[in-house]
Amino acid sequence: MVIVEYMERELEHSGECVKEWLAVSPEAGDGHASGVVAATRIRLWALVLEARYLPCRIEQGDTGWQLLVPAEHFAAAKEELRLFEEENRNWPPAAPLARPLVENTLPTLSVLVLLASFYNLTRLDISLFGHYLPEWNDLGNAHAAGILDGQWWRLVTALTLHADGLHLISNLAIGGGFIICLCRELGSGLAWSLLLGSGILGNLVNACMQSPDHRSIGASTAVFGAVGILAAVTMVRHRHQLQRRWLLPVAAALALLALLGTEGKNTDLGAHLFGFVYGFALGLIAEYLVGRHGRPGRGLNALLALASATLVIAAWWEALAGGR
Repeated sequence: MVIVEYMERELEHSGECVKEWLAVSPEAGDGHASGVVAATRIRLWALVLEARYLPCRIEQGDTGWQLLVPAEHFAAAKEELRLFEEENRNWPPAAPLARPLVENTLPTLSVLVLLASFYNLTRLDISLFGHYLPEWNDLGNAHAAGILDGQWWRLVTALTLHADGLHLISNLAIGGGFIICLCRELGSGLAWSLLLGSGILGNLVNACMQSPDHRSIGASTAVFGAVGILAAVTMVRHRHQLQRRWLLPVAAALALLALLGTEGKNTDLGAHLFGFVYGFALGLIAEYLVGRHGRPGRGLNALLALASATLVIAAWWEALAGGR
């Protein structure tokens, strides 16, 4: 910036006196050709000086608007404005490049429909070749004592079961939107792997914290895992823009957890909370790696999706084998 001297004479009621003022004007060629923009900058400088209790005033001269300060405060004002300009250089920082979304809504909806179809299967009371279908909820619920006794499959199978149609619809309606967004952000394979991981870890820690006879079912542990993952992804991706507001995505996610995850007579608050916590942790790791190396390619995404599906099938295979 260029410092320009300006002289002003004032007449006071007590006699004539001379006061010297100094004006700060935007540097020529700084890219602010419009006088409106220059005036906006000068008003901003005035706010800076007023915040430091330095007297100043804005006047319009022959060359445009000027910020005037008394001569005795000139050095301090100049230093304050220099520090302000230096601290705010290149601010606000450039927003991160928008990452194109993956168009995979149809495959994601297909998985959600498959989950609903499995619920219908668990409600059927029929026999096949003289054998009745198993008691799915008994075999697959997240029984704390069974999990701690080595029945690992319950950590997975409980995520695919629901108590009734309302339980299923609420999870699909609430969680479906989050899951679709997550799959479009990270890719289907990575997203479903993270969802499954947060659900498994949430059920495991919940089993450790609950009484041995505690039982729970439902995909809501993974649903709140999706909320945590999205909060972490948003926080990491926009950390430079958020600065002191970096906790906003987390606060919003916690508010959602409090609003949706604590209501209802049979709500398992522990499963919701731990699903969210581990989803957030996995989301931090995933977004850091994606930021460094990019999204998984089509082949790796397919491999992750296959691994997730295989784990669910293996868990139910183990549950059926153990229930015989």
